[in-house]
Parts: sequence; C-alpha cells; structure tokens
Amino acid sequence: MLRRNITPYLQGIGITGLLLANARISLMKIDFRLAFHYGLTIFLSAFLLFQVQPMIGKMILPWFGGSASVWTTCMLFFQTILLLGYLYSHWVVRFLTPRQQSLLHMTLLATSLLLIPIEPSEAWKPTGAENPTLRILGLLTVSIGLPYFVLSTTGPLIQAWFARERSGQVPYRLFALSNLGSMLALLAYPLAVEPLLPTRWQSWAWSGLFATFALACGLLAWRGRNGKPIVVGHHEKAEPLRLPQMLLWIALAACPSILMVADTSFLTENIAPIPLLWVAPLALYLLSFILSFEGHGWYQRRIYLPLLVISLFLLAWLPTLGVSEMPIKLAMGLNLAAFFVACMVCHGELARQQPHPSQLTGYYLTLSIGGALGGFFVGVVAPYFFNSHYELSIGILLTGLVAAIAIIPRIAFPKPALRTATIALCALLLAGIGWLRVADHQEEIGGADALLRNFYGTLTVSSNAEAGWRTMLHGQIIHGRQYTSPEKSQLPTTYYSPAGGAGKTLLAKTGQGPLRVGVVGIGVGTLATYGKPGDYYRLYDIDPLVIDVAQKHFTFLSDTKAKTDIILGDARLQLEKENPQQFDAHRRCLLRRLGAGITC
Repeated sequence: MLRRNITPYLQGIGITGLLLANARISLMKIDFRLAFHYGLTIFLSAFLLFQVQPMIGKMILPWFGGSASVWTTCMLFFQTILLLGYLYSHWVVRFLTPRQQSLLHMTLLATSLLLIPIEPSEAWKPTGAENPTLRILGLLTVSIGLPYFVLSTTGPLIQAWFARERSGQVPYRLFALSNLGSMLALLAYPLAVEPLLPTRWQSWAWSGLFATFALACGLLAWRGRNGKPIVVGHHEKAEPLRLPQMLLWIALAACPSILMVADTSFLTENIAPIPLLWVAPLALYLLSFILSFEGHGWYQRRIYLPLLVISLFLLAWLPTLGVSEMPIKLAMGLNLAAFFVACMVCHGELARQQPHPSQLTGYYLTLSIGGALGGFFVGVVAPYFFNSHYELSIGILLTGLVAAIAIIPRIAFPKPALRTATIALCALLLAGIGWLRVADHQEEIGGADALLRNFYGTLTVSSNAEAGWRTMLHGQIIHGRQYTSPEKSQLPTTYYSPAGGAGKTLLAKTGQGPLRVGVVGIGVGTLATYGKPGDYYRLYDIDPLVIDVAQKHFTFLSDTKAKTDIILGDARLQLEKENPQQFDAHRRCLLRRLGAGITC
C-alpha cells in the first residue's frame, strides 16, 4: 500500500524515471561485463589453441627430419582433437543438466592445469625405422592432448552457455571473435614469438596464459551451474537437422580443409618446412571464417563465384610449373589468393545456412567432422595410398563440385532452361580443370622411371636420353643427378661438383691420408664418388626411400672405392646415440647437406 501511494509522487517528480534509468545503466554494466567475460574467455581459448600449433610443430620438426609431413600430421592431430572437443560439447549440452556440465568442465580444467608447462619429452624422439605418423600422434597426445582438448571445447560450449543465459540470443559474433583470436595467434608466432623468445620461454608464456584462461572459463562454468536449458518458443521452433543438410555442411567444411593441408604440404615440400609457410594458408583459412560469420556483407556470390572459377583454374595450373618458371613470391601470392577465394565460397555458404541457436553444437560438430575428414584424407590416406600429390587435384575438383551442389539449388532461376545451362557450364568448367590436373599427372608418370611417396615426400626418378643423365627429384627439387654413360658415370654433378664447396673441400684433402667422412643426407650418393681406397664414408638418411632409390637407380654408392656404411635415421639423433665417430675439420670432415648447399 505504501509503495502504491508513493509511486505516483515519485513519478510526479521524475524519480521513478531516474531509478529506471539507473537500473538500465546497472543492467548495461552487468551485460557489458558478462559479454566481456565471455568474449575474453573465447578469445583466449582461440589464441592459445592456434598459438600452440606452430609452437609444438617447430619443437618437434627437427626430430623427424624437417619433413613437410610433420606439419600435415600435426594438422591431423589438431583437427581430430577439435572434433572430439566438439563431440564433447554437443554431448554435454544435449544430455547433461547445467549443473552437471559445470562440474564436469571444471574438473577437466583443473586436471589440464596439472599437465603444464607443455614440453615434448625426448623419450618420443624417433629411433630409426618406426612409423613417423603414429609416433608424432602419440607424442602430441601425451604432450598437449588434454589442454588442447579443453581449449577445443570452449568455442561451441561457451557459445551454448551464452545462448542459454541470453535466452537463445544468436552468438555467432563470438564465433568470429574466436577466429580473430586464432588468426592473431598464428600471425604473432612467426612475426614476434618465434624470433624473440627461446623455446622454453614460449612454453612458459603459453602455459601462463592457459592458466588465466582456465580461471576465466571455470568462473563462467560456476556462474552457469544453476542455468536452464535453451527453450525454443513455439513461434521460433527450430526444424530438425536433416541428413542431406548435414552431409552438405560436412562437405563444405571438408573441401577447404583438404585444400589447406594439401596446399601447405605442396608449398613446404617445394620451398621449406618453416612456420611462416605453415601459418599463411591456415591464417587465410581462418580469415575466411571470420569474414563469413561476421555478416553476409563480406561474402557476395556475384563477386566470389566468378573469382572461384578463376581460382580453381589457377590452383590447377600452378603445380604444372617448375620451381624456376615463375618467381616464388608471385607463385605463392597467386596460390594463396586462389586458396582464399575457395575458402570464402565454402565458408560463406556455410554461414548462409546457420541453424537456430538450439542446434548450435550440432552445427559446429558437422563442421569439425568435415575438417577432420579433410585432414585424415591428406595426412593418412594420401601418403600411404598415393604415389604423388593427387590429393591437391582431388581437393580442387571437390571444391568446385560441392560449391555447385550447395549454390545452384538455392538460386531462383526465372526459367528451367537457365538452370540446365548453368549445370552444363559447371560440368564443362570442372571437366577443364580435371583435364589440366590429369594431363599434369600423366606427364609426371609418363616421364618417370620411378614415382614413389612416403611420409617424407615424393621421389621421382627420370631419365633424359638426349642429355644422357638420370635425375632424382624430391617434390620439384633436384636431389641428385648421374650421367648414364660408363665413362662419365662417376663424375660428380649438381651441388656436389668439383666447383662446389663439398668438392673443393674433399679435393683439397686428397693426399693427406685416409679420410673419415660423414654425409648427412644421401641424395643419390654423389659424394661417395670422391672416395679413395682406404677412405671411410658414413652416410645418414632419415628416408628409407631415398636409400632404396640411391642403391637401385644410381651407381655412385656401388662404384665408390671407399668403404661405406649407410645409417637409417635422423643423423643428429643417430650421432647422439653412437660412439664418437672422430669426424673433424682437419684430417676428417663431417659434411652436412643444408637445402641446396654443403657446409664442412
């Protein structure tokens, strides 16, 4: 009664309006703080998620011979754990009460804190002939498995909690914020973190940020323990997800994943396995996510569909060029630009088909399934079933096909004949792209004496009858050449000629007595031709295919006058385990192959 009597008076003097205004301001402060808390947590999780990828990859790269496949295998691990994280998020949101979700997630956060700082154990260093893929996956699981899993759950789980607390409010802007944190992490690593911080400091800095994230995420979990599940109103009832729709989402997510991993492998194998080349495609992949989910204005079909046609032809044409036929910077720029356009189309179409927030975790789950399938195809299936990089060609064609399937049914054609003509044009364009790739692979196969592939890359042995020599290529890089005529077969060639650093060094030591020479990286065995009676050459190589090719297709090793031993395994790790070999820079010389050069 008192309240009823006072209110008209307060209204009369404007106090009620003032109180209501203050209440709104307080509510805005609460909302702002809450939104900031959600945003900070999801940004930190994404930053840490993608900062650790190049960091751990760089840590273990030397252990596995610097192969481009180290990063490919790392990507397979990251995408698989991301899928498991999304499965976990989907399961807890769908089947657990808010209180159960909070308790379970806080337990995981606390447990993951016991596993930092992250440092790969040297016990996982390869010993010689074991499967590198399985060893890398095991190493990563033990080193960063649980912390990475917890981080991977954050995106969909936090956004589901946000939607629950905000009565189903669409949280897709948080998805874009998550991808922004990811891209900043990727750019920061090669530009600032790697050149400025020693490896141990990188690990400690990352671990400190992870502890901050765990606290922020734990507070959100505690806050939401008494929340209620999202209730879909009768006026906004969400349609159930249908299998064809989910399969399309998976395909749209898988295509850019295949292109990203295959293109990164192609670039690093033919240029260098360095974090900058790992990061560039992944950063563009994430940028396309950010732009697509920020709003429909960034992805316009009328702009990107013509660009997609040009881009797919570019991606199909560039691998047909040799490494010296176009400046590397120009080729990389065209390659990455075309890759970005393909990602924008796939991710833009995914963003156009966003479901209701109540189906949020299921939507993200299908995206992660597609990404993991793409990584599995390139990281596991391709190296063990293909003898060349066919996965890039498959990815290019699949992208064009899936884009057509996703877009054409959603366009309102004024006449059926126009739809038919569009389908025919798409088929013609895909046939042209397929012809480019098939012709390139046929030329590769037709001109090769042997075409082989394993974890460490592709090896091609080809003969040139006119020039009178046989060459071994690793990717598109020459790794050795030998004349086929008996009178010239023992002449050292390419980097190892008498005019090169290795040749000058060994020739200068002629007459000084028997030499003990260590060779890191066999190539085709060219350096063995410098061997004299009484010399001892100890040759190390991590790739069993290289040893096999050097012995079967070239004669430098079989014809040398020196005694030789061939050691399978990474030379640095083998030298650590062996007794001292007494290689020195005076009477004995340790030669190390670095890219295209030799240092002594």
